[in-house]
Amino acid sequence: MRRSRILALSLSSALFVTVAVSAQTALAQQAPAVVVAPAAIMDLRESVDLTGKVTAIQKVDIRARVSGFLQAVNFTEGQKVTAGTELYQVEDGAYRAAVQEIEGQIEAAEAAKELAILERDRAEQLLTTKTISQAKVDEAHAEVRKAEGDLIRLKGSKDNADLNLSYTKIMAPFDGIIGLTAADVGALVGPDSGPLVTLTRLDPIYVQFPVATALYLTYRERVLKGEISGGANVGLGLPNGTEYKQKGTINFVASNVSQGTDTVIVRAEFPNPDSILLDGALVRVVLEQSDKQDVLAVPQQAVQRDQQGAFVLVVDASSKVELRRVDVARNTRGQAVISKGLKEGENVITEGAGKVRPGITVDAATAAGG
Repeated sequence: MRRSRILALSLSSALFVTVAVSAQTALAQQAPAVVVAPAAIMDLRESVDLTGKVTAIQKVDIRARVSGFLQAVNFTEGQKVTAGTELYQVEDGAYRAAVQEIEGQIEAAEAAKELAILERDRAEQLLTTKTISQAKVDEAHAEVRKAEGDLIRLKGSKDNADLNLSYTKIMAPFDGIIGLTAADVGALVGPDSGPLVTLTRLDPIYVQFPVATALYLTYRERVLKGEISGGANVGLGLPNGTEYKQKGTINFVASNVSQGTDTVIVRAEFPNPDSILLDGALVRVVLEQSDKQDVLAVPQQAVQRDQQGAFVLVVDASSKVELRRVDVARNTRGQAVISKGLKEGENVITEGAGKVRPGITVDAATAAGG
Protein backbone atom coordinates (compact mmCIF):
# COMPACT_ATOMS: atom_id res chain seq x y z
CA MET A 1 0.00 0.00 0.00
CA ARG A 2 2.83 2.32 0.90
CA ARG A 3 4.59 1.46 -2.34
CA SER A 4 1.47 2.36 -4.37
CA ARG A 5 1.21 5.74 -2.56
CA ILE A 6 4.85 6.56 -3.36
CA LEU A 7 4.37 5.57 -6.98
CA ALA A 8 1.30 7.81 -7.24
CA LEU A 9 3.16 10.77 -5.81
CA SER A 10 6.03 10.27 -8.25
CA LEU A 11 3.67 10.14 -11.18
CA SER A 12 1.93 13.34 -9.98
CA SER A 13 5.27 15.19 -9.68
CA ALA A 14 6.37 14.09 -13.11
CA LEU A 15 3.07 15.15 -14.58
CA PHE A 16 3.33 18.59 -12.89
CA VAL A 17 6.85 19.12 -14.23
CA THR A 18 5.77 18.08 -17.72
CA VAL A 19 2.80 20.44 -17.64
CA ALA A 20 4.95 23.29 -16.35
CA VAL A 21 7.57 22.77 -19.03
CA SER A 22 4.89 22.54 -21.69
CA ALA A 23 3.34 25.79 -20.44
CA GLN A 24 6.71 27.55 -20.55
CA THR A 25 7.38 26.20 -24.02
CA ALA A 26 3.99 27.35 -25.24
CA LEU A 27 4.55 30.78 -23.69
CA ALA A 28 7.93 31.03 -25.39
CA GLN A 29 6.39 30.05 -28.71
CA GLN A 30 3.67 32.65 -28.29
CA ALA A 31 6.11 35.46 -27.44
CA PRO A 32 9.18 35.30 -29.70
CA ALA A 33 11.94 37.79 -28.95
CA VAL A 34 12.35 40.72 -31.33
CA VAL A 35 14.24 44.01 -31.40
CA VAL A 36 12.32 47.22 -32.02
CA ALA A 37 13.15 50.86 -32.70
CA PRO A 38 10.81 53.86 -32.47
CA ALA A 39 9.87 55.96 -35.45
CA ALA A 40 11.63 59.24 -34.74
CA ILE A 41 11.84 62.78 -36.05
CA MET A 42 15.42 63.49 -37.17
CA ASP A 43 17.35 65.88 -39.36
CA LEU A 44 17.90 63.89 -42.55
CA ARG A 45 18.70 66.43 -45.21
CA GLU A 46 18.41 65.31 -48.80
CA SER A 47 21.78 64.47 -50.31
CA VAL A 48 23.29 62.98 -53.43
CA ASP A 49 26.68 61.37 -54.08
CA LEU A 50 28.56 62.24 -57.26
CA THR A 51 32.03 61.65 -58.68
CA GLY A 52 34.28 64.68 -58.96
CA LYS A 53 37.78 65.56 -60.07
CA VAL A 54 40.15 67.83 -58.17
CA THR A 55 41.47 70.69 -60.31
CA ALA A 56 44.11 73.21 -59.36
CA ILE A 57 42.96 76.84 -59.46
CA GLN A 58 46.28 77.84 -61.06
CA LYS A 59 48.76 75.59 -62.83
CA VAL A 60 51.42 76.83 -65.25
CA ASP A 61 54.47 75.54 -67.05
CA ILE A 62 57.42 77.80 -66.31
CA ARG A 63 59.44 78.56 -69.45
CA ALA A 64 62.53 80.58 -70.30
CA ARG A 65 61.71 83.76 -72.21
CA VAL A 66 65.31 84.49 -73.24
CA SER A 67 68.11 82.20 -74.37
CA GLY A 68 71.16 81.44 -72.29
CA PHE A 69 72.89 78.98 -70.02
CA LEU A 70 71.32 78.27 -66.62
CA GLN A 71 73.47 79.76 -63.91
CA ALA A 72 71.41 78.64 -60.88
CA VAL A 73 68.39 76.56 -59.86
CA ASN A 74 67.11 78.19 -56.66
CA PHE A 75 64.47 75.78 -55.34
CA THR A 76 63.98 72.32 -53.93
CA GLU A 77 61.65 70.18 -56.00
CA GLY A 78 58.27 69.68 -54.34
CA GLN A 79 58.58 72.63 -51.97
CA LYS A 80 56.10 75.46 -51.49
CA VAL A 81 57.19 78.75 -53.02
CA THR A 82 55.68 82.21 -52.78
CA ALA A 83 54.93 84.63 -55.60
CA GLY A 84 58.09 86.46 -56.68
CA THR A 85 60.49 83.70 -55.61
CA GLU A 86 63.45 83.44 -58.02
CA LEU A 87 63.35 79.93 -59.45
CA TYR A 88 66.11 80.06 -62.11
CA GLN A 89 68.93 82.40 -63.04
CA VAL A 90 70.02 82.59 -66.68
CA GLU A 91 73.46 84.04 -67.41
CA ASP A 92 72.84 87.75 -67.87
CA GLY A 93 76.18 89.20 -69.00
CA ALA A 94 75.19 89.69 -72.63
CA TYR A 95 71.86 91.24 -71.63
CA ARG A 96 73.51 93.68 -69.21
CA ALA A 97 75.94 94.68 -71.95
CA ALA A 98 73.04 95.28 -74.35
CA VAL A 99 71.42 97.60 -71.81
CA GLN A 100 74.68 99.55 -71.32
CA GLU A 101 75.18 99.88 -75.07
CA ILE A 102 71.73 101.35 -75.55
CA GLU A 103 72.22 103.67 -72.59
CA GLY A 104 75.31 105.04 -74.38
CA GLN A 105 73.35 105.48 -77.58
CA ILE A 106 70.67 107.34 -75.68
CA GLU A 107 73.22 109.76 -74.23
CA ALA A 108 74.58 110.41 -77.72
CA ALA A 109 71.07 110.92 -79.05
CA GLU A 110 70.26 113.38 -76.27
CA ALA A 111 73.41 115.34 -77.16
CA ALA A 112 72.43 115.30 -80.83
CA LYS A 113 68.98 116.57 -79.91
CA GLU A 114 70.45 119.43 -77.87
CA LEU A 115 72.69 120.38 -80.79
CA ALA A 116 69.78 120.22 -83.22
CA ILE A 117 67.76 122.54 -80.99
CA LEU A 118 70.64 125.04 -80.85
CA GLU A 119 71.02 124.95 -84.63
CA ARG A 120 67.27 125.48 -85.06
CA ASP A 121 67.23 128.45 -82.68
CA ARG A 122 70.24 129.98 -84.43
CA ALA A 123 68.65 129.50 -87.82
CA GLU A 124 65.45 131.24 -86.68
CA GLN A 125 67.50 134.24 -85.49
CA LEU A 126 69.38 134.44 -88.80
CA LEU A 127 66.10 134.26 -90.66
CA THR A 128 64.96 137.48 -89.01
CA THR A 129 67.99 139.27 -90.54
CA LYS A 130 67.46 137.55 -93.89
CA THR A 131 70.89 135.95 -93.56
CA ILE A 132 69.59 132.43 -94.42
CA SER A 133 66.65 131.18 -96.34
CA GLN A 134 63.44 129.68 -94.99
CA ALA A 135 64.53 126.30 -96.39
CA LYS A 136 67.50 126.23 -94.03
CA VAL A 137 65.25 126.95 -91.10
CA ASP A 138 62.93 124.14 -92.14
CA GLU A 139 65.89 121.77 -92.33
CA ALA A 140 66.90 122.76 -88.79
CA HIS A 141 63.39 122.00 -87.52
CA ALA A 142 63.48 118.61 -89.27
CA GLU A 143 66.81 117.79 -87.62
CA VAL A 144 65.26 118.45 -84.19
CA ARG A 145 62.34 116.17 -84.96
CA LYS A 146 64.72 113.49 -86.24
CA ALA A 147 66.78 113.72 -83.06
CA GLU A 148 63.63 113.44 -80.98
CA GLY A 149 62.54 110.39 -83.00
CA ASP A 150 65.94 108.71 -82.57
CA LEU A 151 65.72 109.30 -78.84
CA ILE A 152 62.22 107.77 -78.61
CA ARG A 153 63.37 104.73 -80.63
CA LEU A 154 66.42 104.20 -78.45
CA LYS A 155 64.40 104.52 -75.27
CA GLY A 156 62.06 101.84 -76.64
CA SER A 157 65.07 99.66 -77.37
CA LYS A 158 66.28 100.20 -73.83
CA ASP A 159 62.90 99.18 -72.41
CA ASN A 160 63.12 95.99 -74.47
CA ALA A 161 66.70 95.38 -73.32
CA ASP A 162 65.69 95.95 -69.69
CA LEU A 163 62.82 93.49 -70.15
CA ASN A 164 65.13 90.84 -71.61
CA LEU A 165 67.53 91.40 -68.73
CA SER A 166 64.69 90.92 -66.23
CA TYR A 167 63.77 87.65 -67.96
CA THR A 168 67.15 86.19 -66.98
CA LYS A 169 65.63 85.85 -63.50
CA ILE A 170 62.77 83.37 -63.83
CA MET A 171 60.27 84.08 -61.02
CA ALA A 172 57.28 82.25 -59.52
CA PRO A 173 54.13 84.08 -60.72
CA PHE A 174 52.02 82.93 -57.73
CA ASP A 175 52.16 80.90 -54.52
CA GLY A 176 52.25 77.18 -55.16
CA ILE A 177 54.10 73.89 -55.10
CA ILE A 178 57.01 73.49 -57.50
CA GLY A 179 57.41 70.31 -59.51
CA LEU A 180 60.40 68.48 -60.98
CA THR A 181 62.93 70.58 -62.88
CA ALA A 182 63.58 69.63 -66.49
CA ALA A 183 66.89 71.53 -66.70
CA ASP A 184 69.98 71.67 -64.50
CA VAL A 185 72.71 74.27 -64.05
CA GLY A 186 74.70 74.63 -67.26
CA ALA A 187 71.86 73.68 -69.58
CA LEU A 188 71.13 75.92 -72.54
CA VAL A 189 67.54 77.12 -72.29
CA GLY A 190 65.33 79.42 -74.30
CA PRO A 191 61.80 80.03 -75.58
CA ASP A 192 61.97 76.84 -77.68
CA SER A 193 63.42 74.55 -75.01
CA GLY A 194 60.05 73.58 -73.51
CA PRO A 195 58.78 73.83 -69.92
CA LEU A 196 61.46 74.01 -67.24
CA VAL A 197 59.13 73.16 -64.33
CA THR A 198 55.44 73.19 -63.40
CA LEU A 199 54.05 75.37 -60.63
CA THR A 200 50.70 74.35 -59.12
CA ARG A 201 48.55 76.28 -56.67
CA LEU A 202 46.71 73.90 -54.33
CA ASP A 203 45.15 76.25 -51.77
CA PRO A 204 42.34 76.90 -52.35
CA ILE A 205 41.45 74.25 -54.90
CA TYR A 206 38.54 73.37 -57.18
CA VAL A 207 36.51 70.17 -57.41
CA GLN A 208 34.58 69.82 -60.65
CA PHE A 209 31.75 67.30 -61.02
CA PRO A 210 29.00 66.50 -63.55
CA VAL A 211 25.34 66.53 -62.50
CA ALA A 212 22.78 64.66 -64.60
CA THR A 213 20.56 67.13 -66.45
CA ALA A 214 17.36 65.46 -65.17
CA LEU A 215 18.59 65.69 -61.57
CA TYR A 216 19.59 69.34 -62.02
CA LEU A 217 16.22 70.29 -63.55
CA THR A 218 14.31 68.50 -60.77
CA TYR A 219 16.37 70.35 -58.18
CA ARG A 220 15.68 73.71 -59.85
CA GLU A 221 11.93 73.00 -60.01
CA ARG A 222 11.78 72.07 -56.32
CA VAL A 223 13.69 75.24 -55.38
CA LEU A 224 11.27 77.38 -57.40
CA LYS A 225 8.31 75.66 -55.70
CA GLY A 226 9.84 76.33 -52.27
CA GLU A 227 10.06 72.62 -51.42
CA ILE A 228 13.80 72.84 -50.70
CA SER A 229 16.32 75.62 -50.26
CA GLY A 230 18.69 76.69 -52.99
CA GLY A 231 21.77 76.31 -50.79
CA ALA A 232 23.87 73.18 -50.51
CA ASN A 233 26.65 71.93 -48.27
CA VAL A 234 29.44 70.33 -50.29
CA GLY A 235 31.49 67.56 -48.70
CA LEU A 236 34.12 65.20 -50.05
CA GLY A 237 35.00 61.56 -49.65
CA LEU A 238 38.70 60.91 -50.28
CA PRO A 239 40.10 58.01 -52.33
CA ASN A 240 41.17 56.20 -49.13
CA GLY A 241 37.58 56.16 -47.85
CA THR A 242 37.94 58.96 -45.28
CA GLU A 243 35.92 62.17 -45.21
CA TYR A 244 37.59 65.48 -46.01
CA LYS A 245 37.17 67.80 -43.04
CA GLN A 246 36.79 71.05 -44.95
CA LYS A 247 33.49 72.00 -46.60
CA GLY A 248 33.26 73.57 -50.03
CA THR A 249 31.24 76.31 -51.71
CA ILE A 250 29.73 76.04 -55.18
CA ASN A 251 31.06 78.91 -57.30
CA PHE A 252 30.20 77.87 -60.84
CA VAL A 253 27.38 76.12 -62.70
CA ALA A 254 27.78 75.69 -66.45
CA SER A 255 25.28 77.41 -68.74
CA ASN A 256 25.31 74.53 -71.20
CA VAL A 257 24.81 70.75 -71.20
CA SER A 258 27.63 68.40 -72.15
CA GLN A 259 26.11 66.66 -75.16
CA GLY A 260 28.11 63.47 -74.83
CA THR A 261 27.07 62.79 -71.23
CA ASP A 262 23.87 64.87 -70.83
CA THR A 263 25.26 66.48 -67.70
CA VAL A 264 25.77 69.97 -66.31
CA ILE A 265 29.26 70.78 -65.01
CA VAL A 266 29.33 72.20 -61.47
CA ARG A 267 32.41 73.43 -59.60
CA ALA A 268 33.06 73.93 -55.90
CA GLU A 269 35.97 75.61 -54.14
CA PHE A 270 37.60 74.05 -51.07
CA PRO A 271 40.21 75.28 -48.59
CA ASN A 272 43.28 73.04 -48.86
CA PRO A 273 45.85 74.38 -46.38
CA ASP A 274 47.56 71.01 -45.87
CA SER A 275 47.59 70.09 -49.59
CA ILE A 276 45.56 66.94 -48.93
CA LEU A 277 43.61 67.42 -52.15
CA LEU A 278 45.91 66.86 -55.13
CA ASP A 279 45.39 68.07 -58.66
CA GLY A 280 43.74 65.41 -60.82
CA ALA A 281 42.51 63.17 -57.96
CA LEU A 282 39.06 61.56 -58.19
CA VAL A 283 36.84 62.13 -55.14
CA ARG A 284 33.29 61.44 -53.98
CA VAL A 285 31.26 64.65 -53.85
CA VAL A 286 28.39 64.79 -51.35
CA LEU A 287 25.79 67.50 -51.99
CA GLU A 288 23.52 68.06 -48.99
CA GLN A 289 20.73 70.53 -48.32
CA SER A 290 22.02 73.44 -46.26
CA ASP A 291 18.77 73.96 -44.35
CA LYS A 292 17.64 71.65 -41.54
CA GLN A 293 15.17 69.00 -42.75
CA ASP A 294 13.25 67.24 -39.94
CA VAL A 295 11.48 64.08 -41.14
CA LEU A 296 9.94 60.92 -39.64
CA ALA A 297 12.27 57.97 -40.13
CA VAL A 298 12.89 54.36 -39.07
CA PRO A 299 15.95 52.14 -39.53
CA GLN A 300 16.08 51.00 -43.14
CA GLN A 301 16.10 47.28 -42.19
CA ALA A 302 12.65 47.67 -40.63
CA VAL A 303 11.04 48.22 -44.03
CA GLN A 304 9.96 45.13 -45.97
CA ARG A 305 8.32 44.81 -49.35
CA ASP A 306 5.82 42.52 -51.03
CA GLN A 307 3.66 42.70 -54.13
CA GLN A 308 1.50 45.40 -52.54
CA GLY A 309 4.44 47.63 -51.64
CA ALA A 310 6.36 48.62 -48.53
CA PHE A 311 5.34 47.72 -44.98
CA VAL A 312 6.68 47.56 -41.42
CA LEU A 313 5.75 45.38 -38.46
CA VAL A 314 4.60 47.59 -35.59
CA VAL A 315 4.59 46.39 -31.96
CA ASP A 316 1.81 48.14 -30.02
CA ALA A 317 1.52 48.89 -26.30
CA SER A 318 0.20 45.36 -25.60
CA SER A 319 3.20 43.80 -27.41
CA LYS A 320 1.09 42.64 -30.34
CA VAL A 321 2.37 42.75 -33.92
CA GLU A 322 0.57 44.76 -36.58
CA LEU A 323 1.40 44.92 -40.29
CA ARG A 324 1.40 48.55 -41.37
CA ARG A 325 1.59 49.78 -44.95
CA VAL A 326 3.92 52.79 -45.34
CA ASP A 327 5.12 55.18 -48.03
CA VAL A 328 8.92 55.51 -48.15
CA ALA A 329 10.02 58.88 -49.51
CA ARG A 330 13.72 58.02 -49.66
CA ASN A 331 16.53 56.13 -47.97
CA THR A 332 19.54 57.94 -46.53
CA ARG A 333 22.25 57.22 -43.94
CA GLY A 334 20.71 53.85 -43.09
CA GLN A 335 17.30 55.40 -42.40
CA ALA A 336 14.03 55.15 -44.34
CA VAL A 337 12.11 58.42 -44.48
CA ILE A 338 8.40 57.67 -43.95
CA SER A 339 5.92 60.06 -45.56
CA LYS A 340 2.78 58.12 -44.68
CA GLY A 341 1.66 55.24 -42.44
CA LEU A 342 3.53 55.81 -39.16
CA LYS A 343 3.49 58.20 -36.21
CA GLU A 344 6.37 59.39 -34.11
CA GLY A 345 7.15 56.99 -31.25
CA GLU A 346 5.58 53.85 -32.76
CA ASN A 347 7.89 50.86 -32.42
CA VAL A 348 8.82 48.88 -35.53
CA ILE A 349 10.61 45.54 -35.60
CA THR A 350 14.19 45.82 -36.83
CA GLU A 351 15.40 42.32 -35.89
CA GLY A 352 13.47 39.07 -35.70
CA ALA A 353 10.74 39.99 -38.18
CA GLY A 354 11.15 36.65 -39.94
CA LYS A 355 9.85 34.67 -36.95
CA VAL A 356 6.68 36.67 -36.24
CA ARG A 357 3.37 37.31 -37.92
CA PRO A 358 0.68 39.93 -37.46
CA GLY A 359 -1.55 39.43 -34.43
CA ILE A 360 0.84 37.52 -32.19
CA THR A 361 2.40 38.74 -28.95
CA VAL A 362 6.16 39.27 -28.92
CA ASP A 363 8.85 39.89 -26.36
CA ALA A 364 10.20 43.22 -27.62
CA ALA A 365 13.52 44.76 -26.64
CA THR A 366 14.51 48.25 -27.73
CA ALA A 367 17.52 48.47 -30.03
CA ALA A 368 20.69 49.98 -28.61
CA GLY A 369 20.52 53.75 -29.08
CA GLY A 370 16.78 53.53 -29.84
